[in-house]
Amino acid sequence: MKFESYAVNWHKIKPKSMKKILYILIAFTAVTSLSSCGYNSMVQLDEQVTSQWGQVQNVYQRRADLIPNLVASVKGAANFEKETLTQVIEARAKATSVQVDPSKLTPEAIQQFQASQSQLSSALGRLMVVVEKYPDLKANQNFLELQSQLEGTENRISVERMKFNEVTGQYNTKIRSFPNNMTAGLFGFEKKGYFQAEAGANKAPQVAF
Repeated sequence: MKFESYAVNWHKIKPKSMKKILYILIAFTAVTSLSSCGYNSMVQLDEQVTSQWGQVQNVYQRRADLIPNLVASVKGAANFEKETLTQVIEARAKATSVQVDPSKLTPEAIQQFQASQSQLSSALGRLMVVVEKYPDLKANQNFLELQSQLEGTENRISVERMKFNEVTGQYNTKIRSFPNNMTAGLFGFEKKGYFQAEAGANKAPQVAF
């Protein structure tokens, strides 16, 4: 009984075919190497950071959307301090004008974004202090509802910022670890920025009475 041989006769393979086989082997080796060096996990973490940044933007936008109605409600109070309202309006305009490209979440970009949002938080805090002088406004149901929504949004901002810092930390650690750092450098994975705790701040901005 004869058994057919399945061994490859390499000397019979044409040069062009040999080149194709060689390219395929090189491509396969490259893909395997990238996978072992964490390329795929870097992409996944990068996407997670971008997605969480979207959540951060959503909650900050929610706060910005509440402010016009809050200002309109306060403006109805007799002799309310105009300067305080102006500061809130101007701070909101500045905060909403600072936009960050999700693909460029650099430490500098995050710092600029946080600074503008912190100014708005401060302006809102001053507004709530002034409201203490107006008992009728404090009893206004429309204002109280807006205040409650704003408090909830501030808490949500704190939560989403914390989640953003967590996934960003995982990403930054990944791209700095050996041998991942070599793959990161080759494919342009760069360090992303964090939200930094403000001096003396260890909780969400307070807007309650």
